[in-house]
Amino acid sequence: MQSVIAALQKADIGDISLNVPLAPYTTWKIGGPADVLLVPRTKEKLALTVRLLFAHGQPWTVLGRGSNVLIGDRGIRGFVIKLGPALDTLRVEGTRLIAGGAYSFIKLSVMAGKEGLTGLEFAGGIPGSVGGAVYMNAGAHGSDVSRILKRAELVLENGELLTLEREQLEYAYRHSVLHDKLRGIVTEAVFELEHGDRKEIAAALAAFKDRRLRTQPLQLACAGSVFRNPEGHFAAKLIEEAGLKGYRVGGAEVSPLHANFIVNTGQATAHDVVSLMEEVQRVVMEKFGVQLNPEVLVVGER
Repeated sequence: MQSVIAALQKADIGDISLNVPLAPYTTWKIGGPADVLLVPRTKEKLALTVRLLFAHGQPWTVLGRGSNVLIGDRGIRGFVIKLGPALDTLRVEGTRLIAGGAYSFIKLSVMAGKEGLTGLEFAGGIPGSVGGAVYMNAGAHGSDVSRILKRAELVLENGELLTLEREQLEYAYRHSVLHDKLRGIVTEAVFELEHGDRKEIAAALAAFKDRRLRTQPLQLACAGSVFRNPEGHFAAKLIEEAGLKGYRVGGAEVSPLHANFIVNTGQATAHDVVSLMEEVQRVVMEKFGVQLNPEVLVVGER
């Protein structure tokens, strides 16, 4: 590993830090350390970083805004690539928004509204980065990324840059080609919106925000919806009807406010969260015969 670190230092890729606790970089505030945390200075340095790691056969994990991920208590071996300021960018070209992979998805919806562009109102309550949203086909309120994305630029696992049109991302419910057929990091996304009424857009965003504050435990450390909605069902409804609201394992609790949220009540570990997820899955299967599949990504060593 030292030879790889030396190569990265020689290439002047950006910030390189050893044995960095990752909990502060996640919305769940849970997770052990990264062996090496890398924050590339530019998109070109990001591509070079990935290329060097690929050439040396070194594993890497990408971390955006840490909102849809559970990092194991023992942390992540190898290299963690954190998307930094170089990819926290936004350009407006007519009805198109060109956002960097690290740009806040919520902020993107707000900026779209200020430009009088409609189509992104659903994103007002979705935490995380643009890159994560593209990867997950994030959605809410009857819409999702697949309806507004034009194209996305990626750094592939060998360090090459590739642009994919929306159709090539093979979008489905909370799924894209990046899950299982193509590994890469989203560096930029182009969204195609439409002109709309600023007041109507602002009103929709405000209504979604008010609903979110009333129905989601956003004052506590959490990671959004934990489970995908099974076909024909709502995960939160199944969990609530199973009597699991308020159920705890260690410091992890099924939120009494929203059953598809697991909150960190203060000292939760990744082991607590995983154990609670497994218990929720078991009980829902036992009571309703429905399999709940996680929406959050579980990474690292437990």
